[in-house]
Amino acid sequence: RVYYEDTDAGGVVYYANYLKFLERCRSEWLRAVGFDQSDLLRDPGIAFVVRSVAVDYLKPARLDDVVIVSLEVERITKSQIFFIQHVRRADTAVAGGWEELISARVQLVCVNVAQMKVVSIPALLRTQLETIQ
Repeated sequence: RVYYEDTDAGGVVYYANYLKFLERCRSEWLRAVGFDQSDLLRDPGIAFVVRSVAVDYLKPARLDDVVIVSLEVERITKSQIFFIQHVRRADTAVAGGWEELISARVQLVCVNVAQMKVVSIPALLRTQLETIQ
């Protein structure tokens, strides 16, 4: 649901807040496949950081709208994950019941947090992610 804190003075979601919605979706996805970010930070000392984001803003979300945020893994490389993400609003007037609000392409890179240098995604994690791709 869109809360007051997500909106500007006109009751429309502030454009940068969509990035928070996308981030939360990726965090929950990682948790759902069995990996907590806090555990990855501790051992093996890695994090996924955003390298690039391209967002198409199609329609505005407004205060109290119910939205759903989704992701698709586009591809996984040795050290990167590429996603396509969507934010949709519940709308019974639209076929399927969801109206597309934004579409985004997000590129993450795996880094060693102590050195902030790009590293390979650990084999166990990459194998797990590739099976659900």
